[in-house]
Amino acid sequence: MALIAVLGGTGYAGRHIVAEAVRRGHTVVSIARSVPAERVPGATYLEGSLLDVPGLVAQLAGVDVVISAVSPRGEMAGLVRPNLEALASTLPDTVRIGIIGGAGGSLVAPGGPRVIDGDFPEEFTAEGFEMIGVLDDLRSEQSDRDWFFVHPAGGFGAWAPGERTGRYRIGGDVIVTDDDGVSFISGADLAVAVLDEIENPRHTRARFTVGY
Repeated sequence: MALIAVLGGTGYAGRHIVAEAVRRGHTVVSIARSVPAERVPGATYLEGSLLDVPGLVAQLAGVDVVISAVSPRGEMAGLVRPNLEALASTLPDTVRIGIIGGAGGSLVAPGGPRVIDGDFPEEFTAEGFEMIGVLDDLRSEQSDRDWFFVHPAGGFGAWAPGERTGRYRIGGDVIVTDDDGVSFISGADLAVAVLDEIENPRHTRARFTVGY
């Protein structure tokens, strides 16, 4: 079993990842700016912020995997990329990093344009490009650290939570859609995909898309 820390562990993606990791018997630490009233039994909750990298590094001592589920929106806009880069450069190379990105950076088709370059919601464009920048930083990092970057389906979010089915499909660089062109994944099943990747790594220093 691994010691897994989830940054943004009280948000939509983060809390599902915390719950799935506990469900599988891992030791789980959720780190967010505040401790929620409702907590996943078995998880440890700490107050911390990606904006305080030195303090965060101290809280992450001894972890095997760090998952960032922090979104660059609101007061975090423009701040997630530089602070994730600073965190990655500070953590021991033995710590695997997983990033929950957005759908915007995934491709429409093999070798094709990115989703964000098409008919993409304007309100999500800035954060989409920031997370693409996070992926660029990981790819250019000169270390032996392992990492993975997840592009959820287009219809991923608290507005369409769905249920846990335990199934999903991986599309490599290409956004996953069903036969009708719909792209969706529930929060719980995204977490299943993330924990499967932690337990049985298939993407070494690589990104992948997830959907039904």
